[in-house]
Amino acid sequence: MHTSNPYRAPEASHRYVLEEVRAADRDRFLAALFAPEPQRRDLLALLAFDHELARTRTVTREPMMARIRLEWWREAVTEAASTAQPRAQPIVESLSETARRHNLAPQRLIALIDAREEEIDGPLDVVRAGHALADLQLAVLEVDDADTRRAAQALGAAWLMGEGPERAALVAEARAQRSNVDPRALPILLPALSLDGLSAWRKPLAYWWAARRGRY
Repeated sequence: MHTSNPYRAPEASHRYVLEEVRAADRDRFLAALFAPEPQRRDLLALLAFDHELARTRTVTREPMMARIRLEWWREAVTEAASTAQPRAQPIVESLSETARRHNLAPQRLIALIDAREEEIDGPLDVVRAGHALADLQLAVLEVDDADTRRAAQALGAAWLMGEGPERAALVAEARAQRSNVDPRALPILLPALSLDGLSAWRKPLAYWWAARRGRY
């Protein structure tokens, strides 16, 4: 669902987000390029947001400072999803355009922050965090069928895991839905190919070929 709110982030903010995701998350960056505009920008904004939250554990080792940082993000996304002027920070501005374009409720963005906060005191709940991001990605792609959601959530959790049988099982679960998934979700499903151990130079062509065939 699109909103009538006309807010548009500065082009400089979109460029910043693109470069941040390209450098920090190249596999999912490549996959997002297969989305049409403006969904491409929306996916990049969500990936930059996720990366910024994940950086909390490296930016500070003090639990209190980490919580203060995440609280800043809670306030920022609440403003970003409202009619207020977003904070002058490139990721917040880009995320604000995305949130208002798709009427994303602040709580959906805060759900990802809450999931990442668990990492301050212990291991990340990869299922909770992976599902939270996948749900946001599906929202901006305007895909809401059950089979595609199951595939996207499984892959979202698998992406946060180290190599092993549990990750392999989740990737297999995502691929079991291939005949039923909405093709509009391919830009968030293609990274499954990277979990197969593809070399870096093969990934762009492999993504392109898989997208043409509706595979991942």
